[in-house]
Amino acid sequence: MISKYYDTKYFKGDLTGGLVAGVVALPLALAFGVQSGLGAIAGLYGAIAVGIFAAIFGGTATQASGPTGPMTVVSAALVAAAIELTGSLEAAMPIIILTFLLGGIFQIVFGFLNIASYVKYFPYPVVSGFMSGVGLIIVILQLFPFVGLDSAKSTWLVIQDFPRLFSDFNWQALALGALTVLIYYVFPYITKVIPSALVALIVASIVGYFLQWDVPIIGDIPSGLPSLQVDGIFSIDASAYMLIGEYATVLAILGSIDSLLTSVIADNMTKTKHNSNRELIGQGIGNSIAAIFGGIPGAGATKGTVVNINSGGRTRVSGTIHGLVLLAVLLGLGKLAGYIPLSVLAGLLIPIGFKIVDTKGLKHLLAVPRADAFVLVLVLLVTTFGSLIQAVGMGLLLACLLFMKQASDIGEKGMEVGTLAGFDGEKPWQDEVEFYNNYKDKVYIKHLYGPLFFGFTSHFQNEIKNIPEQVKALIIRMDRVPYIDQSGLYALENAVMDLEKKGVQVLLTALQEQPKDKLVSIDIVPDLISEEHIFNNINEAFDYLKTTLKL
Repeated sequence: MISKYYDTKYFKGDLTGGLVAGVVALPLALAFGVQSGLGAIAGLYGAIAVGIFAAIFGGTATQASGPTGPMTVVSAALVAAAIELTGSLEAAMPIIILTFLLGGIFQIVFGFLNIASYVKYFPYPVVSGFMSGVGLIIVILQLFPFVGLDSAKSTWLVIQDFPRLFSDFNWQALALGALTVLIYYVFPYITKVIPSALVALIVASIVGYFLQWDVPIIGDIPSGLPSLQVDGIFSIDASAYMLIGEYATVLAILGSIDSLLTSVIADNMTKTKHNSNRELIGQGIGNSIAAIFGGIPGAGATKGTVVNINSGGRTRVSGTIHGLVLLAVLLGLGKLAGYIPLSVLAGLLIPIGFKIVDTKGLKHLLAVPRADAFVLVLVLLVTTFGSLIQAVGMGLLLACLLFMKQASDIGEKGMEVGTLAGFDGEKPWQDEVEFYNNYKDKVYIKHLYGPLFFGFTSHFQNEIKNIPEQVKALIIRMDRVPYIDQSGLYALENAVMDLEKKGVQVLLTALQEQPKDKLVSIDIVPDLISEEHIFNNINEAFDYLKTTLKL
């Protein structure tokens, strides 16, 4: 019966991938649980529930899901807000549990309503600014635990408390944290077979234990299966409903974006196509089940998914095994995890925080359109020092307003603003007919109409992937593209990189001033597309191809 639904030839790879992904996920689950304010066990519960049920019901065969940095930061903000409202963590738990549960239910609804198709309209500067802000929050909030001190719950309060960081630090905790970071970065140069995060966690914890250093530790972790945590969720005071609705919505949206971005990475690695709506339903089911057992919500974890695939995982069985590995740890080794120093967990989270920061987007701040740079910086600052909810809403609103202004300016200049043309049924322009008839099997011509901006980048990238293998060159006609934003720049960059891996030459014709300036400013030209592949008109491109490809 099993073989009818599952090809057993994948089992060895799925088993290996799931085991390795589970090992990678363990230290991060504990660390994210502590970061959330609910304790290490909440991270482990979340990793188990989301890992197993998102794999079973999700739409990405090789996805390994669990607590992630962005989801944990939002969860921590919710916990702090709920405690402020109720006065204690115990009193706040019904609010926290109901919010996590609603967030999962919202994701399930998103899946049934095909909300996944709208995720592509999130502009790059908004996503970049938010993710970079989340990364900085993780780093800032772990500075005090890194040196053995209690930390404030907001970044601004941490910065105000900075003098205590240098006057009251625990040198033993600092030494263990530094050892953790050192092993995390150096061990991959020795071998990548064993995850460096796990090695760092074990070695630094053993050092602290046998030297009997006086450092804060995780403390008692319950062992055995968790109990339901739904007491009190039906008697919550009405004053908390606004808080619950806001954070549940943000968790659902962020978890969906986080998971779908990881799904795209999995697709690129396995040459498969995920089901976006089913993925959201699976993530929602996982997060809902995690919530009722007191676990923090999660999403598709990029690192775990990549490790799973590289270790042989090919079906949803691998993701399920990844969750079961964590369950086995909970049942067998939960007590030992209580001895892990908090500074060691901080030593794992600080590098992860820096990895979440979008260095690519920040590096190009002065090169991309000023409107995009402004949105990115604003969202980053509001995310880091203000409200996560307001940051996303403000960023989306500003990006849309700024684009409408740009589109209006283009219209006033008498330029055409339309949608991107597709390959399917796309007819050659008059000056292409002869060449098209002779070489249509070897050369593709892509017509772009209007600005290449965040609303069309996903469509553009999908169409590029549909180019047949026998095609040797792609000509992108930029005659009617007056403007390109940051999302468009990176979409074009990714498309060209994918095509060059397939051996397809990419040529650009009739670049207008603004697009050309931006392509040069972030080094797509000449580093990725050489100057000799840019032509003033289509006929020059035809002549070049006839010579170089011997058409």
